[in-house]
Amino acid sequence: MADRPPRFFTNNKRDENAELKADLNSEFRDKRKETVKKVIANMTIGKDVSALFADVVKNMQTEDLELKKLVYLYLINYAKSQPELVILAVNTFVKDSDDHNPLIRALAIRTMGCLRVERIVDYLLEPLKKGLKDEDPYVRKTAALCVAKLFDLNPGIAIDNGLIAILQDMLSDRNPMVIANAVAALTEISEASVQKDIFQITDMLLQKLLAALNECTEWGQICILNSLGGYRPRDAREAGDIVERVIPRLQHVNASVVLSAVKVLMIYLNYQFSDELEKTIVRKLAPPLVTLISSEPEIQYVALRNINLILQKRPDVLTEETRVFFTKFNDPPYVKLEKLEVIIKLCAESNVDQVLSELKEYANEVDVDFVRKSVRAIGRCAIKIPAASDKCVHALLDLLKTGVAYIVQEAIVVMKDVFRKYPTKYEGIIPSLCQNLDALDEPDARASLIWIIGEYADRIENAGELLDHFLESFKDESPKVQLQLITATVKLFLKRPGSAQDLVQSVLQNATQANDNPDIRDRAYVYWRLLSSNPQAAKAIVLAEKPPIDVDTMTVSESLLDELIINISSLASVYHKSPALLGGTSFVDMTLYRTDLDGDEQDPETRRSVYQEAAKAMGSGPIIENLLDLDFGTPAAAPAGVGSSASGGGVVGGGASGIDDLLSMDMDSTMPMGMGGGSGASAFGGLGGLGAGAAAAGITSYAFPKVPLLLAATAQGLDMSGTYVRRHGAVHLDLTVANKAAGPMSDFAIQFNVNTFGLAPAAPLVVPLLQPGSTADVSLPLTTAGPAQRTDPLNLVQIAVKNNYGVFYFQTLVPLHVLLLETPAAAGASGPAFGAVWGDAGAPTAAFALAGFPVTDLLTKLGRNGLHVVQQSTPTASLVSSTLFPRCSWQVYAKTVSDIPIAVEMAMAAGGGGGVNVTAKSRSPEVLALLQVSLDGLLR
Repeated sequence: MADRPPRFFTNNKRDENAELKADLNSEFRDKRKETVKKVIANMTIGKDVSALFADVVKNMQTEDLELKKLVYLYLINYAKSQPELVILAVNTFVKDSDDHNPLIRALAIRTMGCLRVERIVDYLLEPLKKGLKDEDPYVRKTAALCVAKLFDLNPGIAIDNGLIAILQDMLSDRNPMVIANAVAALTEISEASVQKDIFQITDMLLQKLLAALNECTEWGQICILNSLGGYRPRDAREAGDIVERVIPRLQHVNASVVLSAVKVLMIYLNYQFSDELEKTIVRKLAPPLVTLISSEPEIQYVALRNINLILQKRPDVLTEETRVFFTKFNDPPYVKLEKLEVIIKLCAESNVDQVLSELKEYANEVDVDFVRKSVRAIGRCAIKIPAASDKCVHALLDLLKTGVAYIVQEAIVVMKDVFRKYPTKYEGIIPSLCQNLDALDEPDARASLIWIIGEYADRIENAGELLDHFLESFKDESPKVQLQLITATVKLFLKRPGSAQDLVQSVLQNATQANDNPDIRDRAYVYWRLLSSNPQAAKAIVLAEKPPIDVDTMTVSESLLDELIINISSLASVYHKSPALLGGTSFVDMTLYRTDLDGDEQDPETRRSVYQEAAKAMGSGPIIENLLDLDFGTPAAAPAGVGSSASGGGVVGGGASGIDDLLSMDMDSTMPMGMGGGSGASAFGGLGGLGAGAAAAGITSYAFPKVPLLLAATAQGLDMSGTYVRRHGAVHLDLTVANKAAGPMSDFAIQFNVNTFGLAPAAPLVVPLLQPGSTADVSLPLTTAGPAQRTDPLNLVQIAVKNNYGVFYFQTLVPLHVLLLETPAAAGASGPAFGAVWGDAGAPTAAFALAGFPVTDLLTKLGRNGLHVVQQSTPTASLVSSTLFPRCSWQVYAKTVSDIPIAVEMAMAAGGGGGVNVTAKSRSPEVLALLQVSLDGLLR
């Protein structure tokens, strides 16, 4: 019997589908049932049996519940590939939804919700409405989850037919499992919907949720606990009542329920409870967490990752439980490493002897990685607890005596950090460290010992000989070791000049003449220049006192920690990554969990950050239909005015040989152009250049700060922000692209919709391969020769970006100054041109004041951004010499790339401070509003 093959997985006939087709139409029910099982078996092992769809569907109409489940399973698997034939099963679904057996009713509703075929949505509505009001709670709870699936498939139908409202009414159901499923469905719908009021916990609902918490299944408890984690109590008393109802869940046998309860308590600990209640909560948290460490290794790992976060937020939770986290001989490596991290966080002056003894035992294990982490942990304890530093250092010296290569090297790396913490306390052990010079073959260890030698060069008699030992293989060393060698040699020279002159000259020559690494060459050049020009300054810089280091027990940043605490018991808390990287929602409004419950009741929505408001504004409005007809395959042609910019600059040291050539460089002569101020410069950036083309073709215009364009939570992990700028005579879209997805991103392309100013890509969007968590800055040159069509507002540009994850749409508002012609000649800036617009009685006028900034470099700022001064009221000389700043005014002319002229008169009030008054005229009134926004940004 043990060798007998599986019954339904042995048929390999060539005409198997034909035989199955015949058997599915057999007159004998048992034979049809056996054949459906064979079909399911073939489907399970990957064979294509979709050709039997119609024949399998015929067997739906049966009283045999097992056969009906098998057919439903087949339908779910092949519904997407055979959407036309799914209609054949609709009548049976509708009939089954009225069956007297609640199991069959629920099965029909569940299966229809899982089919994911939009063509049957209309047929699903009536059975689903009946199921939501069914007399049997099993059917109701099944239908509740089906609403969430329908909403995901077609949100409009779910809302228009009142299914969301019915689901909200089900929160008052008498059955706790129905309530739990309704909570789960509404939570999922709320996360996917733009409406924020779909699921709100009221006082009455809160009591029902707390009552259902004790009666529903473990998965229902998880749903309710998650909803309580997002609830904001009215006051500390209500928060305390919720805590008392949640604490019993800590004793649940299911680890997920326990962690969900821990999450709720950790969130509520942010409220201002009495000291007694807070201590009670903290005391209650410890036992369930300790119990989880006795579970299977996989659960242990999840628990340890969450405990790591909890200890960063509340270090006092497990202060008495350090021994629980000592590793066992049969713990998997991933559990051992997590336990080690927790032990370091729990290490304190009261238990350091116990911890140190345990860590020394770990250093004798066979797992090299774990041994290294254990040695490193001893050093971290020394830095964390000054009173125990002597014991830790003696433990490290004992490990050095073992002679094991990887232990010795890790111990030296750790001792470097100990010297940083206690600079003058352990100088006596330096000879013991130097004795292991020949045993070091890893870059980190060699670099650490070199740092120690350089730092204490005045106390080590043979420091020159030790460094010379490393210099013999300078060219073969890693960059990390080479950099440390350069610095250590310079330190030796500054501390003992007479004995290290040849040494420092040798290492600097090797680093500057025979090394291709720019970092190494640059550091050598800097030291060389310092030593040759001002040795005292070099001494003050290189030998400056370094701040002592401190142990870093924070695994994640504070902001990410707050986010992960709210997501305890999820993948985010295990990976220690933002939920946005794992397909979830990353934004955390910590005002929901503020500690002050008595005062400000301001809506948290009003305290959203500026960038989210900007993202909301950018995301509003319809996408023009043309964007749906995308063609990313045709590269854009570059405009005539756009070319590659050449960057000038000489090569440092090029053509020079020897130390004398290097030291004779005149640093003053290398000052970049424009850094020195000429005698004719004025407080307004030089009025002498009036009308002479202040904005040259190489000038970069003002760029507003980048705003979010795509958010990772809604663009499958693609996070993109950007801003427009005019650079090198062309408009550019500067983008910062970040990959917050789980996989790499590639194959980027971009397309602009038709817009008022004819903006379009002048070249393909080139984004390097983005690995998860990486970011790239790219600049996309644009042309204004694309197809033009008026949009509302005038500067709206709708954009589609494509990558290997899909196509994503967003829209931007282009600043007006980026769209202005750069040079006075191109714009036709002159007094008569200004007068033609200013004297037009029918041209709309706008007047506004720009205040709150000093009026400096005014003309430079205007000229750089396509606003050309054609006349001024006060000569430059009087502005320079006057201390009273008489009232000045300027007439400014500009023209957009679409030939819209603008005339502006700007006046500065007497006294010179506080901004300018602006009056502008243009035949296009929309341009005037855009002008105010641009001026307000570029003049500040």
